[in-house]
Amino acid sequence: MSGRAQLMWDEAVTGYDFGPSHPMDPVRLDLTRRLVGAFGLDRELAVVAAKPAGESTLRLVHREDYIDAVKAASADPAGAHGEYGLGTVDDPAFAGMHEVSALIAGQSVGAAEAVWRGDVEHAVNFAGGLHHAMPGGASGFCIYNDAALAIARLLELGAERVAYVDVDVHHGDGVQAAFWEDPRVLTVSLHEHPSTLFPQTGWPQETGAGAGEGSAVNVALPAGTGDAGWVRAFHAVVPELLAEFRPQVIVSQHGADTHFEDPLAHLAVSLDAQRAVQVACHELAHEYADGKWIALGGGGYAVVDVVPRSWTHLVGIAAGRPVAPEELIPEGWRQEVFARTRQLGPQRMTDGRWPVEYGTWESGYDPADRIDQAVLATRRAVFPLRGLLP
Repeated sequence: MSGRAQLMWDEAVTGYDFGPSHPMDPVRLDLTRRLVGAFGLDRELAVVAAKPAGESTLRLVHREDYIDAVKAASADPAGAHGEYGLGTVDDPAFAGMHEVSALIAGQSVGAAEAVWRGDVEHAVNFAGGLHHAMPGGASGFCIYNDAALAIARLLELGAERVAYVDVDVHHGDGVQAAFWEDPRVLTVSLHEHPSTLFPQTGWPQETGAGAGEGSAVNVALPAGTGDAGWVRAFHAVVPELLAEFRPQVIVSQHGADTHFEDPLAHLAVSLDAQRAVQVACHELAHEYADGKWIALGGGGYAVVDVVPRSWTHLVGIAAGRPVAPEELIPEGWRQEVFARTRQLGPQRMTDGRWPVEYGTWESGYDPADRIDQAVLATRRAVFPLRGLLP
C-alpha cells in the first residue's frame, strides 16, 4: 500500500439539492467537510476528486432507459411527473440532477478503484451511500446507486468476494436488489423494522435467490432500539458472516439517521454507538479484507448536530487519526454553523455515552428481549444457508 487513506471530495457534490423544503439538505455535506478541515484531518489523508461516472459505468447497475429518463428530467425538471420515480415528493427533479448524481457516483467508483489498485487501504465518500436507487428507478432521495456501482466496479476489476455492510436506519434495498442473485456479493443490512419504516423491505426472510441464496442478510430491529442493542446486534451477525465469507473488500454504508435526534426514523442510537460501529468496520476490514475498506455516508437529517460529527469520526478513523469522543469542537466551525444555519452547533464530539457497553451474543440469548428475537430471526434465516449454526 502506498498510502493509508483518501477522502473523495468535490465541492460540486453539494449541488445534490432537492430544494429548500426537502430533508436532505446539502449543507450537511459542506458542514462535514468543514469539520474535517477544522480538526486537520484533511492533512492526514489525500483529498481526491474523481471524475463523474460515465454512462458505461452507470450501466453496470442502471438500465439505459432509466439513465435516459434522469438526463431528460435533469434538462427539463418541470417535465418529470413521476415516471421512473422522478418528479415525486421524495425525488423531485432539479436542473443538473444527472450531472451531480453521476459525480457522487464517480466518487464512490473512484474510491473502489483506488482501494482495489492498492493506492490506499481506505477511502471515504461521505456524499455517497445513496442505497435506495434501483436499476430502473429513483427511490428514497437516491438517483444513482453509488454503493452498488462501486461494488459492480470492483467485480469488473476482478474481485471475487465483496462484502457490503449497511448500518443506515433504512434497509439497503437498492444494493440488495442489484446483487440478489450474485454469490460474489454479501449484503448485510441492519435497519429499523420494515413494519415501521420506509422502504418496508428488509425482512430476515429476504436471503437472496438462485446462486445468491444466502448472500442477502437483514437484521430488522424494533423501533426504539438504543446503543447497547444496536451494537450487540451488529456484533451478533456481521463478524461471523465475514469470517465465513472472507471478503477481499468491505464496502460499508454509515447513514447517520439511526440517531435519536433524527426526524425521519425511530431508533435511539447515539453518536458514540455510531462511532463504535465505524471502529468495528475498520477493524473487520483489517481482520478479513487485508485492510481494503470503502466507507460511504448515507442518510442523516439532523444536519447540524449529528451528521457532521458522525462522518468526521468516520474520516478520522479511516485516516488513522481518530477524533477522541471528548474532544472539543473548534469554535471557528461552530461560528460557521451559526452563520450558515442560525443554529447552535454541538460543543463536543460525543453524546456523553462513550464507551458504549453491550453484551456479546455468546454471553446468552434472552428470549424475552425483542432485539435478541430480531437477531435470532436473522441467524435462523441465513446462517444455515452459509453453513453456520444459528
